[in-house]
Amino acid sequence: MAENRLFVSPIADPLASDKMSKKLIKLIKKGMKDKLIHRGVKETVKAVRKGKAGLVVIAADISPIDVLSHLPILCEEKNVPYIYVKSRAEVGEACKTKRPTSCVLIQTPGKDSAKVKKSFDRCAELVKAKNQYVD
Repeated sequence: MAENRLFVSPIADPLASDKMSKKLIKLIKKGMKDKLIHRGVKETVKAVRKGKAGLVVIAADISPIDVLSHLPILCEEKNVPYIYVKSRAEVGEACKTKRPTSCVLIQTPGKDSAKVKKSFDRCAELVKAKNQYVD
């Protein structure tokens, strides 16, 4: 699947490395089990505007990119860390849907799910280190 990627948007910055993408995809899968995921542009924007804390993962191969070019700015205003991954098909697959998904918000897990919390904290730390736009 990694070989047939055709397009990565020029505004996709910061872009996750392949290793980091795998960690984020695993986190999305774990988040789906605990219902911590808001998927799609509409749900993600609504959750960020309402002030939900979490981590936004955006697919970099969306065309036209204008569909979600407002999302990084919104994330910066609300101080929500975000990162681009190369494939929307992988994000959709991790969300357990047949359709490719353009973006997801992974909510901060509660105290009851320790494994997911540990994985989320590690990914959030990596995203914040890679993204100079968010504190």
